[in-house]
Amino acid sequence: MTVQTTSNLASSIRTQYIEKYIEAAKFQRLYDAYSKAIGKDLGLVMSSAINGSSVQVNFASDMQPGTTAISQTADINPQILKDATASITPTSRGEALQWSENLDIQVYTNYGEHRHMVLGKNAAESIDILAAAAALKGNNVKRATARASLDAGTATHNLTLANFIEANTILQTLKCPMFVDYDKAIGKMSYFCTLHPEVFFDILTSGAVESVGIYQDKEIVLNWELGRVGNFKLLVSPWAKVFGAAGADNASNVDTTLSSSCTALATQIVVASASNITSGDYLTIGTEETGSTFQPLNERVRVSDAYVSGTTIDIIGEGANGGTRFAHDSAVAVRNADTVFPVLFGGPESIAKLYAEEVGPYGKVVGPKVDGLVDQFQSLGWKYYGNYGRWVESWLLRGEYSSSLEA
Repeated sequence: MTVQTTSNLASSIRTQYIEKYIEAAKFQRLYDAYSKAIGKDLGLVMSSAINGSSVQVNFASDMQPGTTAISQTADINPQILKDATASITPTSRGEALQWSENLDIQVYTNYGEHRHMVLGKNAAESIDILAAAAALKGNNVKRATARASLDAGTATHNLTLANFIEANTILQTLKCPMFVDYDKAIGKMSYFCTLHPEVFFDILTSGAVESVGIYQDKEIVLNWELGRVGNFKLLVSPWAKVFGAAGADNASNVDTTLSSSCTALATQIVVASASNITSGDYLTIGTEETGSTFQPLNERVRVSDAYVSGTTIDIIGEGANGGTRFAHDSAVAVRNADTVFPVLFGGPESIAKLYAEEVGPYGKVVGPKVDGLVDQFQSLGWKYYGNYGRWVESWLLRGEYSSSLEA
């Protein structure tokens, strides 16, 4: 008797799951939108570009305008071009899951598909952290005051329409290239602006935008369809980078630590001191991000209305169950200082992207693999070789703002 089994459909099953990996891997990509893969236009192909410990990109200066008439008796003086270089250092990333054969035997949920989706999401977030680091760690910065002094209650520290005009002026003055919007017959030139919903709030509720919504285009206010400000197309995403508790200290300051470790998906944390902690407040768990330091495992949680008092704090977070996303060690900082939101203004090809063709730009699924003396373990993972690099400082501008939502 011929029986259809998972063995003779193994390729189909795996292909379906890998598609789930790619679907999830594409979902979280945000700062990658500013990148351009190093390729043939630089005299390279990707397979050879990634060879070596770093890739160097050369730039030649412009010529000076001609301001002197040609002599009838003497030759002109040739100009000498200056050159500069930028380099990208490839790196690697990878994570994996491992489970027992007995789990697959007993589980009744769609765990196989879920594993691929979780891995895809993890790969996308991990790789986009590299892109964010290249995009947001530059020296072309605009803020009202030092990051540690940005105050949610100070209007001039919040994002305003004037900041967009200023950003546009800076980028155009520095000759930053623009995107061409081919969806419009006129081919309108545009920059990108990537921002978190909490600073988008300050733009959406500004008097100028509300007036346009009331008198010209009600969809802006009623449907939140503000997709452009001036020359900037807005990319509003909760995955935009946030510097939690990096701004001014709150008037009712919380500056404590975890008194015991917590696991991922925890709905409670235990702190050394509960002074000034009240329901509805945001708390940041993790090291304060000063200067260009990035702490990818930092996370913000809200104090639940269920919390009344004591050092065991009921929290609501971004984890799948409404708890914490990540595990945190004991003694990690817990603070309620104002959040700083980096807003990225830029154009196309602002950062360079380099990756090994063997794994591609989304990374590569490895497995499922069987291990153990009696094949009792299975594993599934992803790997990535490549990196992003900031090659022209003038092609990106990082604004840093607080949000009036935290005032």
